[in-house]
Amino acid sequence: MPVYLDHNATTPLSSEVLDAMMPYMTGLYGNPSSVHRFGRVTRDALEQARMQVANLVGAQPKEVVFTSGGTEANNLAISGGLAYSSPSGFAISATEHASIVAPAKLMGEQGWQLNTIAVNSQGVVEHDALHAAISETTQLVSVMAANNETGVLQDIPALVNAAKAVKADVIFHSDACQAAGKLAIDFAGSKLDLMSLSSHKIYGPLGAGALVVKSHVDLAPLIVGGGQERQRRSGTENLVALVGFGAAAELAAKVLERRQAHVLDLQTQLIARLKDLRGITLFSQGVPCLPNTLMFSVAGIDGEMLLMQLDRKGFAVSSGSACDSGRTDPSHVLLAMGVKPETAKGAIRVSFGEQNTSDEVLQFVESVEEINQQFNPVA
Repeated sequence: MPVYLDHNATTPLSSEVLDAMMPYMTGLYGNPSSVHRFGRVTRDALEQARMQVANLVGAQPKEVVFTSGGTEANNLAISGGLAYSSPSGFAISATEHASIVAPAKLMGEQGWQLNTIAVNSQGVVEHDALHAAISETTQLVSVMAANNETGVLQDIPALVNAAKAVKADVIFHSDACQAAGKLAIDFAGSKLDLMSLSSHKIYGPLGAGALVVKSHVDLAPLIVGGGQERQRRSGTENLVALVGFGAAAELAAKVLERRQAHVLDLQTQLIARLKDLRGITLFSQGVPCLPNTLMFSVAGIDGEMLLMQLDRKGFAVSSGSACDSGRTDPSHVLLAMGVKPETAKGAIRVSFGEQNTSDEVLQFVESVEEINQQFNPVA
């Protein structure tokens, strides 16, 4: 039976979430914008999902803008958060997801001054680097809460305070797609202005996400038309997926501590066993990281080759972000940390989920050692 160790790419749909979605796949099919009974029933379901998502991250339901996923939420934060301002400046960290980097580059091509916030050798944004990237003309800052490749956590409340100490009205966004459901999040307490979320990272369905938006943020919609989502994202909402998103958020809040403890135990076991193998480089050790994520490389083996060899042995892992699959260049995240290109190109990511076991960790490490022996035999 294949072993799935790629939960940062996507998680399996929870059976409880599927049960919540089923009625809206058949009998409850009204458009949430319709005023008749069918519409009112689905509107109630949509607003319940909004409340469930808000509760997971310490936000108010009215602050939750539903999207098609984390990528759209990130694009809306960058492009929508800057659209109503005259071109000046904004800053993103050097280790952001492609769905932040790409719209940021587009805004740069349209006249905005894009500053990149450097990270240290562990992938952490330090206050000096943040200060260096912000000036009185900076309109928006984006720093992800948890890196999708290395799992590195940023101290978002401290960074928000530091940024607003330089410029009080700067808009601060954080991509929390990997953090939500794995760590306790308090949107209100963090003083964030914008935060992105994704359903399929928390055992919910694909095709659903959200941008959490403080009321004072003047956000331009990317999709216009019917004015849904309080004029911030037009289009009939994907009700079935959003009901699932809400159910997944409620479930994640209930079982957060149990899930967290389980995957942390597996991560701890994996780190201890890998340290006993030769030629292993573990990234971002000694700094706070997601409890389920570990990125490492094996000397002399290309990451894609290692991934394929592990796949043949029945293990599904990743060489970085699933959105960058097929790339041949080293991870931009590791390069930003100062990792040598030849080492970065050999990196793979393991991300545990609630169904993984200690036996699977042992089997995985044994397979890594077998591959290591094959490509790097002891003289």
